[in-house]
Amino acid sequence: MNISQFAGVCEVSTDTVRYYEKQGLIKPATRQTNGYRKYGDADVQTLRFVRGAQALGFSLAEILAIMPRLAEGKFARADIEQQLLNKIAQIDAHMRQLKVLKKELQTTFASLTCQPELPVTTTQSTATDSGSGAGAAIKKQAFKKPAAKKF
Repeated sequence: MNISQFAGVCEVSTDTVRYYEKQGLIKPATRQTNGYRKYGDADVQTLRFVRGAQALGFSLAEILAIMPRLAEGKFARADIEQQLLNKIAQIDAHMRQLKVLKKELQTTFASLTCQPELPVTTTQSTATDSGSGAGAAIKKQAFKKPAAKKF
């Protein structure tokens, strides 16, 4: 099948096929006499594996790292289990970070003292830091009503 057919079967764009090929996620296609790429069933299986792994949250770099062992038949169930456990641990860590960030957002929202109808300047809208890192690089300030200018 040519690249358009291959992309259609795998439900990706032809640009995605070219990108994956360039990144080494799928092997370079053989060329037909007219220069068109030619793909087979093994390529479909490989691309579907890549897309499935992406859907589970694996990055292209993570997928690329296991592809050689998978292709050589040296990727056992224990390896799959370890990869999945590592991904679960990453997700758990990310969820903890998101909970901290959510708390920081709620604290910031609750600390708003400016009037809803008045504009706020950047010096008045500095976020507090509750540990997520969002406010770590800036000094703590409360949201306040802009001071009236004196002439």
